[in-house]
Amino acid sequence: MPKLVEKIVIANRGEIALRIMRACRELGIKTVAVHSTADRNLMHVKLADESVCIGPSASKDSYLNIPAIISAAEITDAVAIHPGYGFLAENADFSERVQESGFTFIGPSPENIRLMGDKVSAIKAMKEAGVPCVPGSDGPLGEDDNENMRLARKVIGYPVIIKAAAGGGGRGMRVVYSEGSLLGAINMARNEAQAAFGNNKVYMEKFLENPRHIEIQVLGDGKGGAIHLGERDCSMQRRHQKVIEEAPAPGITDKERQHIGKRCVQACKELKYRGAGTFEFLYQDGQFYFIEMNTRIQVEHPVTEMITGVDIVKEQIRIASGFGLSYKQSDIEFKGHAIECRINAEDPVKFTPSPGKIVYYHSPGGSGVRVESHVYSGYDVPPFYDSMIAKLITYGDSRAVAVARMRNALDEIIVDGIKTNIPLHQDIMNDGNFIKGGTNIHYLEKKMELKE
Repeated sequence: MPKLVEKIVIANRGEIALRIMRACRELGIKTVAVHSTADRNLMHVKLADESVCIGPSASKDSYLNIPAIISAAEITDAVAIHPGYGFLAENADFSERVQESGFTFIGPSPENIRLMGDKVSAIKAMKEAGVPCVPGSDGPLGEDDNENMRLARKVIGYPVIIKAAAGGGGRGMRVVYSEGSLLGAINMARNEAQAAFGNNKVYMEKFLENPRHIEIQVLGDGKGGAIHLGERDCSMQRRHQKVIEEAPAPGITDKERQHIGKRCVQACKELKYRGAGTFEFLYQDGQFYFIEMNTRIQVEHPVTEMITGVDIVKEQIRIASGFGLSYKQSDIEFKGHAIECRINAEDPVKFTPSPGKIVYYHSPGGSGVRVESHVYSGYDVPPFYDSMIAKLITYGDSRAVAVARMRNALDEIIVDGIKTNIPLHQDIMNDGNFIKGGTNIHYLEKKMELKE
C-alpha cells in the first residue's frame, strides 16, 4: 500500500513555493525550503519546517544548481523534490539526477520531459497520438534551401513561422510573409536559437494570423491512466508572455471541450504520462492546433482548480507517492468561471522591472477572491528573478460576475513602494472586447500600440 512522501524539498521560490508548502501542510508532509542569499526573507522560507541556503543570488548559482539542491535533500533527510515551475521544472537531466540519487521527483519521467521539451519530437508524438497539429515541417529544417522554399510555398503556404525546436518565450521565432524573406529568417532564427538554448534546430509551421491560445490541463498516473480538467484561455498576452488567464474559455462548446480533451487524455495514456501537464493549442476557426506541452504545474493552474474543485498540487504529490488518480473523468464537473491576473513588479508604461522595497501591501478580499502571493509589507523585491509578485484570482457563477469581482479586487489591492502592472489589468477589465470574450493572442499588443 503506498503512502505519502514524508518530507519534500521545494526547489523553487516565490508564490509557487508558498503554494506547494501550503499543500504539503494540508497533507501533513514536512517541507524544506531552499533559497538563495537574496531570498532568505521569503515567506515560505520563514514558514517551512527547515530551510537551506543553496547559493548566491544568481539563479545559476542557486535555483539552477542541481548538486546544491540534491545536497539539501540529503542533509535534511528529505524523500522527494518538487520543482514547481520555471528553473529546473522541465529539465530532464534534473529529473534523472533526482531519481538516480534516490529521491522521488514530483513530476513526469525524464523520458517524457525530454520528449516534450523538444518541439519537433513533441509534434511528432502528438501526430502519432491523433492530437491535431499546425501544418508544418515533419522535423527540423535541413540545409537544402530549395527544399525549404518548396516546403513553405507548396506544402504549408505563406505566411509561415520559423521556431526554435528547444524554444520558448518568443525567442528563436520569425514570421515570414514572402519567399524573399524566408532564407534570411531561417538563418536568424537558427542563430537566436543557438544563443538562447544551445540548440540551433528550427522547424517551420503555418502562421495562424488571428488565433486564440487555449490549453488543456491533464493529470496522468504514470501507468496509462489519465484525465483532463478542461481548458483555459490564455490569449491575453504581451510579447508572447501571458498576462491574464481564464477558465473555461469563452465560446468553447462542451462538445469541443470533450473532443480535444479526449485526444489529450489518449496521448497521456500512450505516453504513460505522470503528474500534471498542459497541452497548449492555437485555436482558430473552430480548429485546435497543438503547439507544445508543458510538463509541469502551470502559473495559471488556480483558475482550473476554482472551476473543478481539484487541488492540482496535491494530486501531483499523491501521484508521485504512488497513488492512482483521485478522480475519474466522470467525476470532473465544470462550474462557474475564474479569471487570473498576473501582478508584476514592473513599470506599467515602459514594462521595465521595478524591484525594491514594498513599503505597504494590502491583499484584497471578499467573496470569490483568491490571492497567491509571497510578498508582504517591508518585503524587498529582488532584481534577480521573474517580476511576478502575485496572482489575483476571482471566481463567480458566471464570467460577468468573475470580471466584476476582479475589478473590485484590483481596486482594493495596494502595493506601495514599487511600480506594478495593476493599471494595465484595470484597463483590460474595462475593455469592451475583453468583456465580450474571445480576443486573439495579438489583441493586447495591438491595443497597446494604439496607445503609444
